[in-house]
Amino acid sequence: MGTDKVVQGRLAQLLGQHTERRVERLLCRAGLRCVARNWRCKGGELDLVMQDGDTLVFVEVRRRSRRDRGSGAESLDGRKRRRLVLAAGRYLQQLRKQPRCRFDLVTVDGPEGREELRWIRAAFDVSD
Repeated sequence: MGTDKVVQGRLAQLLGQHTERRVERLLCRAGLRCVARNWRCKGGELDLVMQDGDTLVFVEVRRRSRRDRGSGAESLDGRKRRRLVLAAGRYLQQLRKQPRCRFDLVTVDGPEGREELRWIRAAFDVSD
């Protein structure tokens, strides 16, 4: 891999981390509490795990800086949803008590500095 690709990859990673932190602050201001961030397991990752009252919320953050590649919401396809459900199931296995759960999506669309954030509560169901 060329140096330019490595630098581009690292910049994209840093932008993703920055975006996830912004989303976390937004959700905390709305009354949610962060339980975990970037939780990884074999087969998947959870961007944010938040507590909303008695509901455990698995939050997927999708960023699209270019509109010609579709929106963040459009990028959450069936394959990605299945991976999120799998990761959430593995996360829940470590808990003693099984809480009520939901899957939220926060999309960040548009170029840096002019992004549009959209929080979609209960963006999909496990059966989707």
